[in-house]
Amino acid sequence: MRRLFQVPIKIVLKAISIPRSTYYYARSHKGRVFDDDKIVQAIDEVRQSDPKYTKKYGYRRMTDALRELGFTVNHKKVLRIMTEHAWLCQAFNRQKRKYNSYKGTVGKVSKNLLKRRFKTDRPYQKLVVDISEFRYGDMGQNERVYLEPVLDLFSGEILAFNISEHPTVDFAIKPLKDTLESIPETGYRTTIHTDQGFQYQNIAWQRVLKKHHVFQSMSRKATCLDNASMESFFHIMKAEMMDIHYVKKADLIQSMTEWIDFYNNRRIKTKLNGKSPVKYRELSVQKAA
Repeated sequence: MRRLFQVPIKIVLKAISIPRSTYYYARSHKGRVFDDDKIVQAIDEVRQSDPKYTKKYGYRRMTDALRELGFTVNHKKVLRIMTEHAWLCQAFNRQKRKYNSYKGTVGKVSKNLLKRRFKTDRPYQKLVVDISEFRYGDMGQNERVYLEPVLDLFSGEILAFNISEHPTVDFAIKPLKDTLESIPETGYRTTIHTDQGFQYQNIAWQRVLKKHHVFQSMSRKATCLDNASMESFFHIMKAEMMDIHYVKKADLIQSMTEWIDFYNNRRIKTKLNGKSPVKYRELSVQKAA
């Protein structure tokens, strides 16, 4: 068009509403050939290193994994490569079953001290707890188990957990005791946040908190976003390990236990600078020492 009408390129670009930067970028990259062989090979090796889990890596975590291996790579390039090879995980699009332990006011309801302030710069300061159900076999009412983890908001690490067929008060208290008896002396008080489930309104749960001088915090009624970090953990867990059907209870429980170990020790997170929760905590403690 420019040659036909003998006009400057800036007039042509203005007439067709294309920015000059876009035009010159496209011209300089015309016929460009991407040499991605090494990166493609590295991505494939990461996916095969722990295939039960690493094949479910998204492009951001894959970018972090590549950087840990010494590659200088942009997340957009990783996204393009993984899209071209159909390596993007689709498991996170499925809806998950939720468990509701709320039975009205059956004990003492504490104030919401956390108030969605999920960030903290020190370990063991803010812990969140919740219960979720996992089904197996014919997926009936009698074919399900319950998981209650204690999650540290500092690193996302699961400090303790319990799995049982019955979500009783004793079931809920066990990982609480395991956590409070194992965390080191910190010099500051811990806050534990839950929903208003009957287990957490129970006086036995509250006695354990009082014994260890721990603040109790509760979400508002029917407000799951007040415990969004715990909801996010359950969503990730079910997306990554419930993509297959478990016929036997023992197989399901074993898979749950193995996944939590993977999550704590090997599952890297972008917000943790490409480190796993345990590694991030250990490095943070070393820096503070």
